[in-house]
Amino acid sequence: MTEFTPWTSLGGGVLIGIAAILLMAVHGRIAGMTGIMAGVIPPLGSDWSWRLAFLAGAIAAPPLFLLLGGTVPFAVPVGTGAMIIGGFIVGVGVFFGSGCTSGHGVCGMARLSPRSIVATVVFMIATFVTVFITRHVVGL
Repeated sequence: MTEFTPWTSLGGGVLIGIAAILLMAVHGRIAGMTGIMAGVIPPLGSDWSWRLAFLAGAIAAPPLFLLLGGTVPFAVPVGTGAMIIGGFIVGVGVFFGSGCTSGHGVCGMARLSPRSIVATVVFMIATFVTVFITRHVVGL
């Protein structure tokens, strides 16, 4: 059972929303992590500096949270091989979906983008099917 953390979840959602709004307001860009990361992988995009700052903040936030006394319960119930395969599958999905859950689910749906709404519905269906198979068919 996953621990129910409504206040922490609400706080995280608010911070994600603020970051997405600020990025759109300041740079006119969508806060999709894969698109942001693509601009810092060589060859660098002309706007690589804000992308690097955004990614650095996303990477620095959990350690900062821990330093401030927060806790992050973390467990990985699968081996490294399964994580690599899962990462590959996610990468393929991001490529064919023309974006990731943050770009489509947070920013695209907020703009009522039909493409993002369809992509998010597909992400959610794939998630439900994966969890069902993992828990009830495979038994993990």
